[in-house]
Amino acid sequence: MKYLSEFRDPEAVEKYLNEIHKTVTQPWTIMEVCGGQTHSLVKNGILSLLPDKVRMVHGPGCPVCVTPLNLIDKAVFLAEEKDVIVCTFGDMIRVPGSKKSLLQAKAEGADIRILYSPLEAVKIAKENPDRQVVFFAVGFETTAPANALSVIHAFREKLDNYSILASHVLVPPAMEAVINDEENIIQAFLAAGHVCTIMGLDEYYPIAEQYEIPVVVTGFEPVDLLQGILMTVKQLEAGEAKLENQYARVVKPKGNPAAQNMIQQVFEIADREWRGIGTIPISGYQVKEAFAEYDATRKFSVNIKKAPECADCIAGQVLKGLKKPFECSQFGKACTPQNPLGAPMVSSEGACAAYYHYAGVADAT
Repeated sequence: MKYLSEFRDPEAVEKYLNEIHKTVTQPWTIMEVCGGQTHSLVKNGILSLLPDKVRMVHGPGCPVCVTPLNLIDKAVFLAEEKDVIVCTFGDMIRVPGSKKSLLQAKAEGADIRILYSPLEAVKIAKENPDRQVVFFAVGFETTAPANALSVIHAFREKLDNYSILASHVLVPPAMEAVINDEENIIQAFLAAGHVCTIMGLDEYYPIAEQYEIPVVVTGFEPVDLLQGILMTVKQLEAGEAKLENQYARVVKPKGNPAAQNMIQQVFEIADREWRGIGTIPISGYQVKEAFAEYDATRKFSVNIKKAPECADCIAGQVLKGLKKPFECSQFGKACTPQNPLGAPMVSSEGACAAYYHYAGVADAT
């Protein structure tokens, strides 16, 4: 299949690996921002094939992983105490809140439904006019257009029983937060190709220029990642710091204007709390005042106390690239996909889940 099989070609993989080995002369630490990239690196064994001088660390590009405890607790409260139909994507349902996950609430009788699209939630609201329906809208810029579209559909249908619990976060501010962290060790970034498919490249030029750090927009297949790593290493070795687009077959300079317009109609930029990291200024989307009736945060004035993170979970350090999952004393022991202490162990884009499922607990440690 075009754009798939050719980017899994063993000969191309070998070619880029050989070039990386020939090019690198000193140690470099590179962060792949997206959890999908992390899973591909681990699943395909790429980390073990890279030269020792190229160290890949894993970034905060897992929106489920950074969704605050408080919002999960609020979703559980709405389902259990307010008789709300709570709809969500599958990878959100097992993420632990301060007391329980949505899956545990569902097992205890709450009406929680796993969907593939927020538009399904609009349909559920239309079919159940006597029930409130809330879609747990989690994601980066990639999923924001579909969630915005669900609000617009509900508005056009004049539904007064649909709203979204928004937990949208933005990639560029997270990259800057990583750079500005006092413990930062990152020397270059592989940027998330799917986000740039929506938003384009303009937000990344200032990061490369201001912080003098290479940024290479990269896809998710083995050849994509290895070519992106090679492009990054070449910049580092040459003392360059610029934005490059490895994923040009998909990512256009201006992104997807129609999708951006959909986002701008419904959302505005605001400060956002990131689980395990803290509040990052202007790093997320919130529903605009014009669509306040479709904002679950406004519609349901629920006061949920902020709960502390699990003391044994080092998810924040993993998400900032400071530690690898297997460096956690609880990895594969007290923390497993069946009994997660933190979101990165259960999310489909979580670094801990990637290491647990693909690297193997024994291999990782």
